[in-house]
Amino acid sequence: MSATYTFDVYSSLDGFASYDDADWGPYWGKHGPEFLDRRFALYGEAQRMVFGANTFRLMAEMVGVSKVPDEALDRENVRMRRLPTTVVSSTLEGPFDWPDATVVSGDAVELITRLKEESDVPLRSHGSLSLNRALMAAGLVDQVQVTVFPVIAGRSGVEPIFGGAADFDLELIETRTFDGHTQELIYRPTLHA
Repeated sequence: MSATYTFDVYSSLDGFASYDDADWGPYWGKHGPEFLDRRFALYGEAQRMVFGANTFRLMAEMVGVSKVPDEALDRENVRMRRLPTTVVSSTLEGPFDWPDATVVSGDAVELITRLKEESDVPLRSHGSLSLNRALMAAGLVDQVQVTVFPVIAGRSGVEPIFGGAADFDLELIETRTFDGHTQELIYRPTLHA
């Protein structure tokens, strides 16, 4: 049996994964207690995180163990950081500022195909846009979980989530609203023929 792979990403309404304006603050300044509780619960489930090299570097820089001790970190990020983590990279070498990170190198599609077959827990990748676009094109992404924050980042938005991606049909399988304004949408993607 193959493990489920979820591409989990945060987005502005206009499809940007991040922004180039420090005035927004984390989560575009739009997170609330329901959203944070959801993330805390989500990272409490047994799973393995999967990151590409760039996202892992960024995460380790922002919330690495030596950068932010557990007691100073948001509780959901403490849980995420404690999950077993696979990093797909041909350039990174340890040791890492992350408790349980393993680097695998080689063809990402082959590596994740094998990981899905061998893993006895679901796989979740947060961010890692180019990695996940390639995995979607190869049919390896079972769910796309997009959390849409109530902002349009027209001038400050960087990293269009699906820029350069293949075409997909999406089946909506779950939706939630947090704090009266943030949407979580979970889709099953199918390559559009």
